Amino acid sequence: MDLNTIQTPALLLDLNKFTANCEFMKDKCSRLGVQLRPHLKTGKSINFAKAQMTSASGPATVSTLAEAEYFFAHGVNDLIYAVGISLGKFDRVLALRSAGCDVKVILDNVETAVMFSQYCDQKKVPCPVLIEIDCDGHRSGVKPDSDDLIEIARAIKGEAYFAGILTHAGDSYKCVGEQACQKAQENERDSLVRCADRLKKAGFECRIISAGSTPTAVFAKSWEGVTEVRCGVYCLFDLVMAGLGVCTKEQIALSLLVEVIGHQKEKGWVITDGGWMSMSRDRGTSAQAVDQGYGVVCDISGKIYDDLIVGSANQEHGIIVRRDGSLIDPKDFPVGTRLRILPNHACAMAAQHPQYFVVKDGKIDAIWNRIYGWQPKELSL
Repeated sequence: MDLNTIQTPALLLDLNKFTANCEFMKDKCSRLGVQLRPHLKTGKSINFAKAQMTSASGPATVSTLAEAEYFFAHGVNDLIYAVGISLGKFDRVLALRSAGCDVKVILDNVETAVMFSQYCDQKKVPCPVLIEIDCDGHRSGVKPDSDDLIEIARAIKGEAYFAGILTHAGDSYKCVGEQACQKAQENERDSLVRCADRLKKAGFECRIISAGSTPTAVFAKSWEGVTEVRCGVYCLFDLVMAGLGVCTKEQIALSLLVEVIGHQKEKGWVITDGGWMSMSRDRGTSAQAVDQGYGVVCDISGKIYDDLIVGSANQEHGIIVRRDGSLIDPKDFPVGTRLRILPNHACAMAAQHPQYFVVKDGKIDAIWNRIYGWQPKELSL
């Protein structure tokens, strides 16, 4: 099996780049004296996770309970489920806790805090709870100066117990360059420290003070007052991160292997078998200074064609065009040519595939299976 014979489209993971990216973040967090709690939502693979984590048991972050169950089954014990816990998932979380998994949940309102506390008491299962903080207006969470912060902490009681605070600097994905990302990181850190101080004065000790986003983690200079950093896409990077100046295109470790299946000569198009079902519909770079279409084109070895992008896509067809609109000569990319496409959003591209073909020094070195979805592993009526 090699890059010329595997079925396309196929998800490729460049092992050398991936390993270098993982080691960079481990070293960065170590130098800044903060625990790395990598997000496993991008990889969704135990092989992948082992390279990210600082130990085989964690700590780590997940975005679905299917991930939590999978990684716990593979020996990862210290987890944060970093999506606000909902009523329909209470039993699944406590099943993990009862099985010995140290999974922690997050929430951002009194109603959920009361319901979850009552449920933990009813089942007699203890569970640590973190309050989610909205540091930049990106998504969910409690505003740092809101009165709700203390009220939520008071509502977490009984078997459910307050363990700390967590935030995600999602607006850092709008920052461009080191200075802007550092400013977002400082705000992220300062928001958490302010909340921790308010909670301490009210009698609540924050054992965990958790920050996390790839742009802020890459450019951070100090995490003073923060206990851990959660980030995920740094291990692969993607075109959105490159557009923010967080990485170079050459550092992107994920790509889609496709094959040329035809041409539209009068339009100057190259047609491949890699459509949006294999790339995803993510167009995250469309709001950036440089729109990368559905992805940047590389040759089979990964060398980037700066003037070629996937300009449009159907379910199973990708259409490669020149950025400047000039025509591509079909002779340059005859039928059967194999190419790689760099992703706009690594998480979205990976989500379309059941495995990674791990490439080392141009050769397929391993196959890493990955999971996806939200439901328990086994379902029946």
